[in-house]
Amino acid sequence: MEYEKGTRVFEGPVKCATWIRWSGKRNDGNPQNLPQKQTLAVQGRWKSSTCAALIEIFSFDSLTLSLSSSPLAKLEIDGNPLTFAVHPSGDEFICATTNGCRLFELNEEDSKLNILVKDLSNIHDVSSQKCMAFSTDGSRFATGGEDGHLRILKWPSQNVLLDESRAHKSFRDMDISLDSVFLATTSIDGSAKIWKIDEGVPLTSLTRNTGEKIECCRFSRDGTKPFLFCTVQKGNTGITTVWDISTWNRIGYKRLLQKPASVLSTSLDGKYLALGSNDGDMCIVDVKKMTICHWSKKLHLGTSISSIEFCPTERVTLSTSGQWGACTTALNVPADWKEWQIYLLLFGLFVASLAVFYVLYEISDSFWNFPVQPPKPSSSRTYLRTEMPDDQSAW
Repeated sequence: MEYEKGTRVFEGPVKCATWIRWSGKRNDGNPQNLPQKQTLAVQGRWKSSTCAALIEIFSFDSLTLSLSSSPLAKLEIDGNPLTFAVHPSGDEFICATTNGCRLFELNEEDSKLNILVKDLSNIHDVSSQKCMAFSTDGSRFATGGEDGHLRILKWPSQNVLLDESRAHKSFRDMDISLDSVFLATTSIDGSAKIWKIDEGVPLTSLTRNTGEKIECCRFSRDGTKPFLFCTVQKGNTGITTVWDISTWNRIGYKRLLQKPASVLSTSLDGKYLALGSNDGDMCIVDVKKMTICHWSKKLHLGTSISSIEFCPTERVTLSTSGQWGACTTALNVPADWKEWQIYLLLFGLFVASLAVFYVLYEISDSFWNFPVQPPKPSSSRTYLRTEMPDDQSAW
């Protein structure tokens, strides 16, 4: 385990940021001409004395593992951005602002990226939203407000599945399970609830010990372990707990960050957890071993980390804080195999097997080169065949 600082920091009043896996615009309707997906980053910049509130889109360089120095596109908005939720398709995203929620779409025209505003009638004028989430299949969208109001919408129709004004005292965090069946939500008072999304009803509340506050929550993402991870604070200490989502029983905990966590995140493949602290530290946890495999001390020095998001293509995180803005960090974890590396390995094994076969064929006389049997000698005996007439009757 090594200690690393962020590789690049965008200073300024940036309060939220996340990744976008964007496929680009199909101009002629031909799927063969659809460009490859690009990894982008969107960040929300608050209004200041020198600039208006902005949404900015940056490109990501997979070689240097950093964001572009200048944005590909930017758009002024009418409220300070609070948090983002990106649709799994990557074509659109929602930004919660101090003046409500806004829906945006990325569009490319004449090789220039544009941010287009779309209609979001049901939650356009809602109060400040603390957390938002799309389901993995993109068919559901949930949002929780500072006023404790929970809304679950069908997507893209935006029809209301649940509108619960007293879900919590005030929302702290939320996440949707990998199969899009359950929604986990937490409150600033330390309580946590589980909801059945399609039925729009609360299923259960997570139990907690005296003095404990359940804060952040994330479902497992590897498709094999049906767990819910939660950060729990008790006094000045913090632990990470694990819940079995088949029974909703607490099955264990681990002291990882050794202090209260401000944010919790999971990688898309479910192999890693990220925890951020209130004083700017970040650690990455190997889910299989539940041990820390990367530390970034003082990544956002002296300030609370407000968000951490894993890059969808590389082992890189994008973190934000109110004082230091957005920061990308390359992680000291084992690199994943690329698709071309797998094909190259298979091709190498095939060539090696051919070489071994050829060598054995050349040097193994007793096994491979069977002696050729001489032809059998022809017999000297001659057999005479007597032709019988067709008509065998007597003369």
